[in-house]
Amino acid sequence: MTRQEAKKRIEKLKKVINYHRYLYHVLDREEISPEALDSLKHELYLLEQQYPDLITPDSPTQRIGGKPLEKFEKVYHSVPMLSIEDVFSEEELRHWEDYLKKLVPSEKIDFFCELKIDGFAITLIYKNGILFKGATRGDGKIGEDVTQNLKTIESIPLSLFLHHPLPSDMKQIEERLKKLIKKGEIEIRGEVYMTKKDFENFNKERKKKGEPTFSNPRNLAAGSIRQLDPKLAASRPLKFLAYDLVTDVGQITHSQEHKILPALGFRTDPGRECKNIDEIIDFWREISKKRDTLPFQIDGIVVNVNNNALFKKLGVAGKSPRGVRALKFSPQQATTRILDIRVQIGRTGAVTPIAYLKPVKVGGVTITRATLHNEDQIRKLGVKIGDTVIVERAGDVIPAVVKVFPELRDGTEREFRMPRACPVCGAKLIRPKDEAVWRCPNYNCPARKRRFLYHFVSKKAFDIEGLGPKIIDQLVEENLISQPSDIFTLKEGDLIPLERFAEKSAKNIVEAIQRSKKIPLSRFIYSLGIRHVGEETAIDLAQYFGSIDNLKKATKEELEKIPDIGPEVAESIYNFFSSKRNLKLIDNLLKAGVEIIPPPKIGKKLKGKTFVLTGTLSSFTRAEAEKKIRLLGGHPSSSVSKQTDFLVVGKNPGSKLKKAKELGVKIIDENEFLKLIK
Repeated sequence: MTRQEAKKRIEKLKKVINYHRYLYHVLDREEISPEALDSLKHELYLLEQQYPDLITPDSPTQRIGGKPLEKFEKVYHSVPMLSIEDVFSEEELRHWEDYLKKLVPSEKIDFFCELKIDGFAITLIYKNGILFKGATRGDGKIGEDVTQNLKTIESIPLSLFLHHPLPSDMKQIEERLKKLIKKGEIEIRGEVYMTKKDFENFNKERKKKGEPTFSNPRNLAAGSIRQLDPKLAASRPLKFLAYDLVTDVGQITHSQEHKILPALGFRTDPGRECKNIDEIIDFWREISKKRDTLPFQIDGIVVNVNNNALFKKLGVAGKSPRGVRALKFSPQQATTRILDIRVQIGRTGAVTPIAYLKPVKVGGVTITRATLHNEDQIRKLGVKIGDTVIVERAGDVIPAVVKVFPELRDGTEREFRMPRACPVCGAKLIRPKDEAVWRCPNYNCPARKRRFLYHFVSKKAFDIEGLGPKIIDQLVEENLISQPSDIFTLKEGDLIPLERFAEKSAKNIVEAIQRSKKIPLSRFIYSLGIRHVGEETAIDLAQYFGSIDNLKKATKEELEKIPDIGPEVAESIYNFFSSKRNLKLIDNLLKAGVEIIPPPKIGKKLKGKTFVLTGTLSSFTRAEAEKKIRLLGGHPSSSVSKQTDFLVVGKNPGSKLKKAKELGVKIIDENEFLKLIK
């Protein structure tokens, strides 16, 4: 191949590789396999080795940096990288709006909201369409040149071009951008981050090697970018999310910037335009509910005055622009003191140490208790009664103590020792081999029986409306119930004499109990409280066996044939149904009038096929999709493996997509899935 032919081939290869980078990192799509893309990159590399003078700074082969730097050069920001002032409530947000209206009383103010990703802020400068410089925020005026490290991040384009046309009302902006890409300067700002799954896997690998782990994805992202050796940044799964176009390209809004950024080849958050504070609050609450399911960490939303000209007119107060606020979520962590440590006996006999806390608000909820998990965890944390600790609450997860401040001790703190006898029934506690948990072995322990009753009436089990733990406690103390079947014999006359009960409330509970007598087989299995059997396993058992009688007769070998049920779970199920006490429990429930509804008839269209879902589906919820798969004879699974037949990809997919590609699992989008289940 002549030099001229190589030059043409190199340009074409760069164009194709950049196109597929854009598909994967911006649109979450693939038209060719990762192996095929690697092959194209390899061809490019070989041609460039043959003709080194044809290597350009924007070549995909230049992502892996060269030699380690001795130090970072300083970069002066032409437009300061300012911080954003935080607000934590609707009231504070409304005060901000009032403040803006006083500053610009004649202006109409609307807003643009986007996710506040918990990453490391950087700025990118492109000259004549080629990445020229990348820098950290620093003190807002002066940052550090980290270009070589940023070049290793695949989701940062090394050269700019418009991947698709802008909307028709932005044609002048499009022409301006084209001129700047050809000859000029474009500055983009955003966050370097790491997904939760990538972070988890990264820490696992470090742990295996005996290396110290990182505390959170943001620290790891920041540390990676501020390393002098670019190869270190290249070895870490970093990503980039753009949120700001600094360059003046004409009269545009912030929401229009979020249309320009993807066109230039950047991943960005689509965000939402909001006309008023009410719409902002709705968006904030909506995102708050989804927060734990997002692939990356966020700590709130960013609320911008959408009109960029008005934003500029509002100016800066201190170190923060007046036209933007970060509406944060309630903190997920807080510090408090441990007043006492007591143990709690669970329905399976598990003995869990519970920290009784000085009341503290975490995640918008006042917390007075937190789990310490087990004896080993107490030793690992070095917890003492009286310690100042960090308490963490994530979503609906039980609050937990995650860190101790031994440096704040004053000498009054006391050691905690796990009891060796059950504090409720006095039975000698046991700690099975290879387990971290102590257990009360007494099946008749009052605490175990009570916890089992709580589980039995819970939403995923019999779902008896109005019959919560407090009422259960009352009924147990009055000797009205001692086992689940007793619940179905209760009459209004039994309840009316009790404290806090009136004729109407007694009638409502008895009616709720009677309604709950008809129960699907899967929920009936879940209600039995079999160790290691959660909601999903209960559904699998119901579909596989079709009736409680068939399940009772199942062998360990037969149980292990069911996907996702291993030897330990199979043994637990087998042992449960081998117990006369448990068989009597089921028999008593049936005698009390409980009617088990068999699972719906299963189709054969997806028989033997295993599906995994990732991302958000627009046609139905994940639970609805999984139900549909089951009804057609398929098996929904939570994790990707070699046994997975299909990965169904929705919006914002997680790390399952990467794993599916690695394993060669067939990947389908929502439309293909809908055709499959039609």
